[in-house]
Amino acid sequence: MINTIIFDFGDIFINLDKEAPILELKKLGLTQWNEDLNQLNLQFEKGQISEENFLAGFQKQLPNASIEEILYAWNSILLDFPLRRLEFLQKLAKKYRLFLLSNTDSIHIDTFERENGLSFTKDFYLCFEKVYFSFEMGMRKPDAEIFEYLIQNHELSPKRTLFVDDKKENTDAALALGIQVWNLQVGQEDVVDLFQKKEFEL
Repeated sequence: MINTIIFDFGDIFINLDKEAPILELKKLGLTQWNEDLNQLNLQFEKGQISEENFLAGFQKQLPNASIEEILYAWNSILLDFPLRRLEFLQKLAKKYRLFLLSNTDSIHIDTFERENGLSFTKDFYLCFEKVYFSFEMGMRKPDAEIFEYLIQNHELSPKRTLFVDDKKENTDAALALGIQVWNLQVGQEDVVDLFQKKEFEL
């Protein structure tokens, strides 16, 4: 029986438009997403560079764009957070140990908190025993160390832990450590349908 559930954030609770930032950056003059920007993003998600250096890295490649325009483009990935998912989570929190584990950065989290308001954000975070963001941890999924950290830090039993994420590379990494997984298919499945899944014993 599962007693602990670790959730991803993006496209599990908050809806994302993963194509939007690329489209918006192209409007600002970006020809294509490149390895320099990829490394910049990875460093920012691990908290290895500041927000200022992250944005400066984009400005080097988009000399005609303002910081405000770059921020708008970067945040265009964030869509709505359906209330039904929060209500589902609040019910779930009465029965299971819950954790949030997200590859994200300070800009996106600040924007999420500002746009959804203090009350909603607080209610969301209170559902979890602990909220983990990659930029605060200095590590990110799918590296095994991030899952091992949660297992050791909270004395979790992998076989009694379920990990829910929309990226197969992340659920594969957790599965390799003996954690049960749900690789949620965005657009076809919703986290609120968790109890309809028969692959694991809840």
